[in-house]
Amino acid sequence: MRSVVVVGGGVMGSAAAWALTAAGAEVTLLEQFEPGHDKGSSHGSSRIFRLAYDDPFYVDLAARSLPLWRRLEEESGQELLALTGAVDHGTAERIEAIGAALRGAGHPCAFLDPDAAAERWPGMRFDERVLFHPDAGRVHADRATAAFQAVAAAGGAQVRHAVRVERIVTGRAGQPEVVTGDGVLAADAVVLAVGGWAPELVGRAVPGLPRLRVTQEQPVHFPAADPLAWPSFLHHRANVYGLGSVDGVKVGLHGAGPVVDPERRDRRVDPEALRQLTDYARTWLPGVDAAGASATTCLYTTTPDHGFVVDRHGAVTVLAGFSGHGFKFAPLLGVLAADLVAGSPGPVRFALGPR
Repeated sequence: MRSVVVVGGGVMGSAAAWALTAAGAEVTLLEQFEPGHDKGSSHGSSRIFRLAYDDPFYVDLAARSLPLWRRLEEESGQELLALTGAVDHGTAERIEAIGAALRGAGHPCAFLDPDAAAERWPGMRFDERVLFHPDAGRVHADRATAAFQAVAAAGGAQVRHAVRVERIVTGRAGQPEVVTGDGVLAADAVVLAVGGWAPELVGRAVPGLPRLRVTQEQPVHFPAADPLAWPSFLHHRANVYGLGSVDGVKVGLHGAGPVVDPERRDRRVDPEALRQLTDYARTWLPGVDAAGASATTCLYTTTPDHGFVVDRHGAVTVLAGFSGHGFKFAPLLGVLAADLVAGSPGPVRFALGPR
């Protein structure tokens, strides 16, 4: 049985621990903060799940992820994924490209004009061209991360919180060693899934890490009647996403926040960003209470092409750069990480190297 240390207890590290445990590895998961913390990128009550991309590669990845979410629900006894459908709207060229990719892969979708869409979803207003696709909705983020960890622990994984990893080194036997504030852990393999801390920790351990941009984003929740019935949505022309959640209708700008150091960010709400989203809600979301906005902050970590890093260098596997659209793929990315640890190649698109 191979021993594997997974560094990072956000959704990606937790998914890797889940998949590695299922594959028979002896897994130790290390997370620097307490359970359920809000200091990284995986906290909160909701993330969008959708198959809709204009790139068939990502359509396929999302479709492969859906049954794995259902498997995790069965194993954990938790409801994690609710399919409420999703709406994309904006420029006709972009929306029609997304529809073509969905239909090309055999997934149902339907085009509507803006007036017909507003009649169907009276809490929203729509721009130019509208596409509805039913195999979409939301994942409960906090619950999903906890479920991956709980199932891994039930399978024998050690899940340790409040353990800060300082660096990864190569031991005398050529195996990787994880240096923490409490000591050194040797293992056959290491998986690094540390979100906004990747530029520092991964950059010192593995060559070829693409440039990662770490920003502080500021989604907003708006009160609304029956928010859990809302579809998830992307307004492509405005660079805005949204979805219903237990906390209200969540709305955010994609990757628009300032660059930060995750160790020193102030986590203060930016009044200008809040104003932009409030103004957006007043214009495009008549079904929410724009005056009742509640803002929060989180970390975004992205590569220049917004693709992911899922690759191995020696005995160290790297998972990085998932912010903005990666959460939906978490169980599949966990499986891909386990495959990498076992010696299989990863997706060429997600290889280490310049972007």
